[in-house]
Amino acid sequence: MVFNTGAALLDAIVLAVVSHEETGTYGYKITQDVRRAIEVSESTLYPVLRRLQKDECLEAYDRQFDGRNRRYYKVTSKGMAQLDLYRTEWNNYSEKINGLFKGGVTV
Repeated sequence: MVFNTGAALLDAIVLAVVSHEETGTYGYKITQDVRRAIEVSESTLYPVLRRLQKDECLEAYDRQFDGRNRRYYKVTSKGMAQLDLYRTEWNNYSEKINGLFKGGVTV
């Protein structure tokens, strides 16, 4: 992808991915799901997960899997509110950009 992905967009994408799993999901699966939309490394995503957890948008818990702990992440109510804000902002932003690409004038 030729466009840079900023921190807010990464936060929004991660919150969207995690929100699809009611009981939460684990880091590797989050990485794989995000990679369906944008190319990103695990080393980029784990700081995003930690930041969202620090900001109380995600909560983390461990669960046993094949004899070892796997860290799961779940969206909090604060995270859902933030995701709703990101969705609104993204819709407004993308409509304006699409309008420009199609030759229209946006306000």
